[in-house]
Amino acid sequence: MKHHPTIPRYVCHLGLLVFMIIHALGYAQTSTVPFVYGDALPDAPELAPRGPYKVGVRTLDFVHMGQVDILNSKAGVDPRYDRLLKVEVWYPAVLPEGAEEITLYEDVMGVAGDSLRPLLPFTFPGRALRDAQPLAPGGAYPLVVVSHGYLGSRYLMTYLTENLASKGYIVVAIDHMESTFRDAAGFQSTLLNRSQDIGFVVGEVASLGKQGSGHFLSGLVDAENTAIIGYSMGGYGVLNLAGAGFSDAMVGFFAGMTGGSKAIAVLSARNPQYQASSDRRIKAVVALAPWGMERGVWDADGLKGLTTPTFFVAGSEDDISGYEKGIKAIYEGAVNADRYLLTYRNARHNIAPNPPPAASLQPGLHFDEYYRYAEPSWDQRRINNINQHFITAFLGIYLKQEDYGNYLNVREDSNEKVWPGFVPRSATGMQLLRDGPGE
Repeated sequence: MKHHPTIPRYVCHLGLLVFMIIHALGYAQTSTVPFVYGDALPDAPELAPRGPYKVGVRTLDFVHMGQVDILNSKAGVDPRYDRLLKVEVWYPAVLPEGAEEITLYEDVMGVAGDSLRPLLPFTFPGRALRDAQPLAPGGAYPLVVVSHGYLGSRYLMTYLTENLASKGYIVVAIDHMESTFRDAAGFQSTLLNRSQDIGFVVGEVASLGKQGSGHFLSGLVDAENTAIIGYSMGGYGVLNLAGAGFSDAMVGFFAGMTGGSKAIAVLSARNPQYQASSDRRIKAVVALAPWGMERGVWDADGLKGLTTPTFFVAGSEDDISGYEKGIKAIYEGAVNADRYLLTYRNARHNIAPNPPPAASLQPGLHFDEYYRYAEPSWDQRRINNINQHFITAFLGIYLKQEDYGNYLNVREDSNEKVWPGFVPRSATGMQLLRDGPGE
């Protein structure tokens, strides 16, 4: 039911807005914009702050031709169509003299076609310069491809995408067709296309990044050292692309919801084509609140196919993906991978997005516009900083061979001892597990 604001609710929203403004001013950096998503709070862990590079940002359009049009599948007959994938690229850049590293991102909240949650455009600032000249490196930069949830957008995690680009990565975030706020469509499209979209974008960016391509990315991309990062349905997608083949139960479930189509069987653990499709360029996986385990998407055999080092992030009270029988069960079942599980105690599902945009605080909006982003038990900015810290360490180890192992070799429970890189008294309410083949 659509919310009709009362005076107390309005006052609550107003107070929250004032609170955010005051705190943003308190954490001001050298910029005309006082606080931007991803800026380091006073208690941010050591690897959270931005790196030495200035950041540029550009928008590209890709077309994945001839894909199964599952939304128009009938009686098991699958027509074909072209998938339009808009992506955002963040990269180390050269800023002209006097230019400021600030841009405005244009996004929407709401759900396409939903009268209770109509699309509402909004903007928010980021620390990147639109269309800046790329910085030619001594060598190419590792590639990171990022996949949002259902529903979401390529701007859902700018706190992380900008941060990684400032540390010497080419970072590409995808708008997954039929899975964004702007073009929400049947869930079966996301189930089928998520991992295939990610794999396609890895290949396209790798091609554009080759020397002599004539593209602005020419010579900038070290695709042989690629990481894939996904949140929720993005986590579902990156795990499948990295080797966690879907179960027979998933193939049957998909057929049941699509009128008999078995198009998803090409992504199942039993399929020889899938077994031979491993992309050896992918050296690291980050799965934030990955969806699917509680619904039977994977079984033990499928999870054994995941051999790429993987960093899982979860909330212990995740009510979307599940924890003990969901995310933690994936972590425990991926017995052939070096893997980590960072758990935010008492957190629910929203352990990956930017903080709620100011537009979501408007009185009268559907509550879910705020709760698309907000985490009830944690300060979202604090989670963002912690994610930046651990993902920097993880990617640094597996993509750049940097000596960050100390930051990941910690006591399981953060309440027992100060974790390396954390300000005293600040590492509370978390657990970090680590396991690997033969351990």
